[in-house]
Amino acid sequence: MSKANYVSTTNACKLCTPLGASMAFRGVEGAIPFLHGSQGCATYMRRYIISHFREPVDIASSALGEKNAIYGGGPNLKKGALNVMKKYEPSLIGVATTCLTETIGDDVPMILHEFHKEFGDLDLPEIVHVSTPSYSGTHTDGWHGAVRSLVEQLCTEKAADTGRVNILPNMVSCEDVRHLKDICRDFGIHGTILPDISETLDGPALEDYVKIPSGGTPISEIREMSGARGTIEFGRCLPQKTGGTSLEAAFGVRNHRIGLPMGLRESDRFFEALEDISGTPMPRRYELERGRLVDAFVDGHKYVFGKRAVVYGEEDLVAGLCALLAEIGVDVVLAGTGSRRKGLEQAVAAVTDGVARMAPEVREGVDFHDIAEEAAELKPDLLVGHSKGYTYARAWNIPLVRVGFPIHDRFGGQRMLHLGYKGALEIFDRIVNAMLEKKQADSDVGYGYL
Repeated sequence: MSKANYVSTTNACKLCTPLGASMAFRGVEGAIPFLHGSQGCATYMRRYIISHFREPVDIASSALGEKNAIYGGGPNLKKGALNVMKKYEPSLIGVATTCLTETIGDDVPMILHEFHKEFGDLDLPEIVHVSTPSYSGTHTDGWHGAVRSLVEQLCTEKAADTGRVNILPNMVSCEDVRHLKDICRDFGIHGTILPDISETLDGPALEDYVKIPSGGTPISEIREMSGARGTIEFGRCLPQKTGGTSLEAAFGVRNHRIGLPMGLRESDRFFEALEDISGTPMPRRYELERGRLVDAFVDGHKYVFGKRAVVYGEEDLVAGLCALLAEIGVDVVLAGTGSRRKGLEQAVAAVTDGVARMAPEVREGVDFHDIAEEAAELKPDLLVGHSKGYTYARAWNIPLVRVGFPIHDRFGGQRMLHLGYKGALEIFDRIVNAMLEKKQADSDVGYGYL
């Protein structure tokens, strides 16, 4: 049987590569993301990020036009960097390329080298660059690429022993990062979290507009990541080369690569890694959180066991959700992601082995048209993913449990907790309540007690 010819992407299940890089650069103290490309790219990405985080987000642009597409964008990049320096006085400019500048072949490292030679008499900020054409990746590739570039271009020497732990948390929420900080404090260790979006993308109300919000990973700490006790990076579908592998190869900082700590077993692995690095047993607070999670699984099991779910989103988030859903007895009938060749099938098999009643069907490189065509025949009871699945949840009259990025049709997406025992409990409560609400809504008489 011949495979159907590819026609087009319909409602993509992914976002632009430089969008992920912009979000990662936003998590560095005093940083401004800078897109080397057309103005439209920056506008589109700002709109997506702002509508999820409900925060003002500035993304600079070299604003290339037709002339630059022919003669090159070097002059615009240099002029744009000078304008950003004048207007924002940043500590760091994070330069991400776009499809346009990658296609015309702009040599960004060379352009920035020339920039430093021409304007070396000025007080220049750090400038970190990353290659992020959208035709060769997704927003998660941009995120991981930016993190790796920050590590490799700023952490260039072996630092003295800092006693810290590096945490590369993947694309998680602001609340997740705050929770990771609390966990590190309770273990008695200082965690260098890169990037740290906990304040820069979820800040307090201020009387006056601040061009660059406070917070973010200090540049000084990034330079000292080579002196950490170890690195923990979240993700079973990560690229072969990451910030964590770079630190291990260059400076011997042991890299602990684990899945996103979602659900019971994956969270256990995270706390075991922290115990290993810190030499401290898990504090009583988290023993209690783990116990409450197990108790909730027992109490809510009857409401969700045997339900059928379609899961979609970033590859590592999908793997983490499959781990949690398998533990609570929900059958994942389809797990889809817009990324390709990331090993999602193997990751899902690893986190559900010995727990899931059925092996989830895994699809990479799909859009929502593909997901909808297949899912309609699978008769799911719920969808789990971001807001772009709402149209299908409505059409099929099933609940959508919103997790991940972007969440545009609900409030507080940046404050959703996904990680650890506490995050698993919050997601579990939302899944159970979605099924209870569905049962009430479908009943002719309603239920006042369930």
